[in-house]
Order: sequence, then C-alpha cells, then structure tokens
Amino acid sequence: LDPYLVAALVKTESNFNPRATSPRGARGLMQVMPETGSWVASQLGLTSYHPDLLYDPEFNLAVGTWYLADLYRSFGQDTVLALAAYNGGRGNVLKWLEERQWTGEKSRLDQIPYAETRQFVRKVLWHYRVYRYLYGREKL
Repeated sequence: LDPYLVAALVKTESNFNPRATSPRGARGLMQVMPETGSWVASQLGLTSYHPDLLYDPEFNLAVGTWYLADLYRSFGQDTVLALAAYNGGRGNVLKWLEERQWTGEKSRLDQIPYAETRQFVRKVLWHYRVYRYLYGREKL
C-alpha cells in the first residue's frame, strides 16, 4: 500500500485521532469495525483480540492496512474499488458492480448508491492527491 493512501484514509476516517469512535461503532485511526477487527485478527492468527485494541494506533494500523490490502487484492489492485469496499462493504461493491448500479470508474463516483461511500471515496482521493503533492510525487 502507498503510505500516502493510508495517511489519506486515516485523515478522512479519524483526522488522526486514535480514540475516534463513529456513531456505528468503528474505532481508532482507520475506523475499523469491531467485527472486522475480529475477522482480520483471526486471519492474522492473533488469539487475544479485544475490540478495545482498535484504539491502539499500532494495532489499528496493522489491522486496517491488512484489511485495505486484502480489498486491494480482491478488487484487482483498483484503489477506487478498494476504498469503496472499505467504507461500503465488499459485498455491497460486488453487488453494485454486478447489478450495474456503478461502473466502478473513478469518473462515475456519482453512481455509488451510498452517499456516505461516495463522499468517503472522494475525500480519501482528495487527501491522497494533496499528500502526493506535498511530498513531491504529484502536481495539482
């Protein structure tokens, strides 16, 4: 994963607040849901998982980046699809694509059925572009 992408996701999700909690219960820097954290911990072979670990920045980043990388692989290295799935759910994105509700293209973000996911993807991509510009990898 590109570290600027991870930083952009963290900026969007929690504004770098390791104690952030969403109204739906997502926790920490990368706003990982406790159920997702449990699933990722089992995939990583971690046996002492507890949802409060998601407030630990190191643990949260390890779980969140593993999950994002898994989505990235699942969606053919497509950043836009992986971000949409990170926010809206893997199954939902697959359904949107299968039912042709969304083409999956960056230029068609307005087709994403969930307003929250549309805004999330836009914000992460904006912050990603800003970080790439600030650190010399892209021109605005």
